[in-house]
Amino acid sequence: MTKRKIRPVPDLKDWLSASAQEVGKYKKPRSRRRFKMKRMQMPQVSRTAVPSTFTVMNMVCGYASIVTASSGDLVASGWFIIFAALFDAIDGFIARLTNSSSEFGLELDSLSDLVSFGAAPAFLAYKSGLEVLGLVGLLLSAMLMIGSGLRLARFNSQFTGYKEYFSGLPTPSQAMTVAASAVWFSSESILTDEHKLWVLMALALVLPLLMISKVRYEKLPKPTQEEFQKRPLKFSLLIIASVIILAFQAKGLFVIMLCYILAGIVRSLYDFFFEEMPNEKIAEPNSPVSSEFSKKQPS
Repeated sequence: MTKRKIRPVPDLKDWLSASAQEVGKYKKPRSRRRFKMKRMQMPQVSRTAVPSTFTVMNMVCGYASIVTASSGDLVASGWFIIFAALFDAIDGFIARLTNSSSEFGLELDSLSDLVSFGAAPAFLAYKSGLEVLGLVGLLLSAMLMIGSGLRLARFNSQFTGYKEYFSGLPTPSQAMTVAASAVWFSSESILTDEHKLWVLMALALVLPLLMISKVRYEKLPKPTQEEFQKRPLKFSLLIIASVIILAFQAKGLFVIMLCYILAGIVRSLYDFFFEEMPNEKIAEPNSPVSSEFSKKQPS
């Protein structure tokens, strides 16, 4: 019989050291790092930052309007909506002036408008008198916000560039109409509570329909000399409206907004019933057209 050789048991210390060496072969080498001071660069401010700042101020005014209306200060709530419309006009003017329109600015402007000209005037109308109708008043006031949302969504989906008119009542116009009525009715006792309720109900029903309609409404003209020479009547009406608003404040703004709304309706009815005829050029006697025509006439 052959004797089996018995392997000696390795020492534990030697076995651990050998295992560590085997594992060390597969470890990635650690990168050596040293401290280095990097040069700081100031962030560059893009051209879209300036109009976006006014857009954010528009959103803040809309939120402030909701907060003040919930506390019962309807006058301050209405003025915050009017200030939001002012910031909205400024940011659009600056974006066109600096040619800094962007997709980000368009989306931010729509979100701000939904807050300031959708949720804020709807809540203001609810707190101004529709609250007494309960669920019916809640639904009526919600129509203002729904109409604003549909109007803004349609504008974003069909936006192709600058146009000379709005398709449907702009959301700032309906918001200023509601805000001016709330400020005027809260400051002066010219109507009874019942009459105020009827006015608010009419606004809550008519304004959303005009926003989602195809009624054409004029845009504010660009403040340039070329635009003034091209449309002097529009600039004259704008100056007169500004003077009336400065003189009579909320009541003047409410009357101007009603005139603006009615002007769009009247213009759309006129365009619907009366078709514009193409201009026909009358040929002069010595022109080639008249001479050719005279040749074809029988003698």
